[in-house]
Amino acid sequence: MILHKAKTLLVIGYVWPEPNSSAAGSRMLQLLSVFRGAGYEVVYGSAADSSQHAVDLASLGIEAVSLSLNCASFDDYLRHLQPDVVMFDRFMMEEQFGWRVEQYCPGALRILDSEDLHFLRHARHLAMKQNQPLSDTHLYNDLAKREIAAILRCDLTLVISEFELTLLQEKFNIPSHILHYCPFMQEQVEFAETPEFARRQHFISIGNFRHAPNWDAVLYLKQHIWPAIRKVLPQAELHIYGAYPPPKATALHDERQGFLVKGWAEDAVSVVAQARVMLAPLRFGAGLKGKLIDAALCQTPAVTSSIGAEGMYGSLPAGIMVADAPDEFVQMAVELYQQADTWQTFSGQAGQLLAGRFSMQRHGPALLAKMDQVIRELDTSRLSNFYGSMLRHHSLRSTQYMAQWIEAKNRLKALQSVTS
Repeated sequence: MILHKAKTLLVIGYVWPEPNSSAAGSRMLQLLSVFRGAGYEVVYGSAADSSQHAVDLASLGIEAVSLSLNCASFDDYLRHLQPDVVMFDRFMMEEQFGWRVEQYCPGALRILDSEDLHFLRHARHLAMKQNQPLSDTHLYNDLAKREIAAILRCDLTLVISEFELTLLQEKFNIPSHILHYCPFMQEQVEFAETPEFARRQHFISIGNFRHAPNWDAVLYLKQHIWPAIRKVLPQAELHIYGAYPPPKATALHDERQGFLVKGWAEDAVSVVAQARVMLAPLRFGAGLKGKLIDAALCQTPAVTSSIGAEGMYGSLPAGIMVADAPDEFVQMAVELYQQADTWQTFSGQAGQLLAGRFSMQRHGPALLAKMDQVIRELDTSRLSNFYGSMLRHHSLRSTQYMAQWIEAKNRLKALQSVTS
């Protein structure tokens, strides 16, 4: 009997996955579940510090490995592991480790999980601060040059939003064969009995405070949205949840105004299910919004911005109201809170989202099929991606030489400390 070795997939993580703290953490767990379900031996490595909210990877059958930045120990580890697939969690990890993977595992499929387009989030932030509409001047920023370069150097990039997929293809001319639409992937959902309109109360806002768009949304709620809602609904409260609230956030807590900063929620779904309306006035950002996935899971209607709604419902009837002007946002929030019929309509539409758009049964097999296709055609795909090979050329590898310089500097420092 011939035993076939399972394929090995190495994930190089920006942080350790925290599914209860961020949408990025939930998405990473979804990807890991797909890979494990396909029979891959999955190793997750990260140079980040450990976290109290990080998931126990060993309980999921995944090996966790601490990595060192700018250190040849990773080269030795790659020689030993010889992974069949390497996935970089965000473009910064490809910059740091991609050249090492290419050098020591040249045959491995290199995947970039973009999470969301960081340069798009940055461009929108710039435009907001300048009080200008988004333009090419904002989009073609230095972060875009780095992120697009990482996309071109990889064999396949996972893109979470249809909007971002179109942007990469049409604005930046990225070849379609190295891109794959892979949104949130929810397991088959059996909706629990969630409280009906009359049994729910108060508003909710939720999001990791370390994510700049979420912190901006909290300030925007405090300064522009909530005072106007509170005038109409003096008994209503706004409950603000999110991991890692800094002192400047907890200082906003004001019981007299019903603006309650609750901090980290151990079970985000349970608190969202008790709220009548979610508020998500995101003024910049990118990707898909995990908070709106939670709202759909709980059939909780939401009011959000056009950026918040981007890529969420497609052609489905939306389970959210969308407004960018503060007055319109307040009006919609009050209507949803007060009008049971309106609330019921949007609650029902929210419940269609997961099975209709973000099903694990739909997107998991599609991802695996795309990976198999790229692996079969790897040499041809790389040959046709001239700009990617150009960016991997030694004369353009500034990140490699910087890393090697830092590594040499660290070795010299360690040697001097021993001899002194």
